[in-house]
Amino acid sequence: MIADIPSPSSGVLELGPLSIHAYGLMIALGVVAAVWLAGRRLEEKGIGTREDMGAIAIWAVPAGVIGARLYHVITDWELFSDDLARIPQIWKGGLGIPGGIVAGTVVGLWRGSKRGIRPADLADAAAPALPLAQAIGRIGNYFNQELFGKPTDLPWALEVSDDKAVDAGYPPGTTFHPTFLYESLWNLALVGTLLLIDRKFKVRPGGLFAMYLIGYGIGRFWVEGLRIDPADSIGGLRLNQWVAIVLIVAGLGYLLFMSGRPIPERPVLVHDDDVLSESDEDGTRQYVAEDG
Repeated sequence: MIADIPSPSSGVLELGPLSIHAYGLMIALGVVAAVWLAGRRLEEKGIGTREDMGAIAIWAVPAGVIGARLYHVITDWELFSDDLARIPQIWKGGLGIPGGIVAGTVVGLWRGSKRGIRPADLADAAAPALPLAQAIGRIGNYFNQELFGKPTDLPWALEVSDDKAVDAGYPPGTTFHPTFLYESLWNLALVGTLLLIDRKFKVRPGGLFAMYLIGYGIGRFWVEGLRIDPADSIGGLRLNQWVAIVLIVAGLGYLLFMSGRPIPERPVLVHDDDVLSESDEDGTRQYVAEDG
């Protein structure tokens, strides 16, 4: 049994003369882990290299961060309308994951196609890596004492500063659901589930990414329902719950659309001289059908 989870007194880590914002550090660690996992999966599937993934990430990661920040700014414009200088201050928190998913995915698939990697194959390779990045990045909310949920006295309830409790409309000493932790653990479970499915079953191209959208959407819908931070609501649901529903429907729709269709052979990157070649902007790539 855990007797409440204490929050840190500061979101800044002091290392000698260096001041590191823990929120930004956790996002950076999440990105590094995701790029590593996605690159490893590209090589395991024989459709690319870790160098490919690194080159794709140079474009996709900034696009994801910008998309996530724009989503947050647009959906919470009242927080920025009187102080536009706050918009680029991402180290203080405020990244909308749905915006990051859309922007990062679109740019990543575009850059992957430039390197001769089919979009569906790249999406499937990256599918478990995305929730891994989100799981690690969410811990940054802990250091900022933000995105906690409704009051609770459960053994793992989160303690926050008196100011944070009062700002949320509750008396000092109130403890809350650590919703950022729930989402982090959900995403870690999603990583394991997607890896297991990919290992045990033959999934149609793009199917694993669709499962990621469904899994993430379900978890986000549940966690969002526990949160108490201000948010726009439509029909009794928070905006992000509607976005989660859209992700779930999109994932299910893709799986239904692809069901019954034959699973095409996946081109595998090799280095022999007597196979078909496909040129891209970085040189000539050699491919052969997956079954050899």
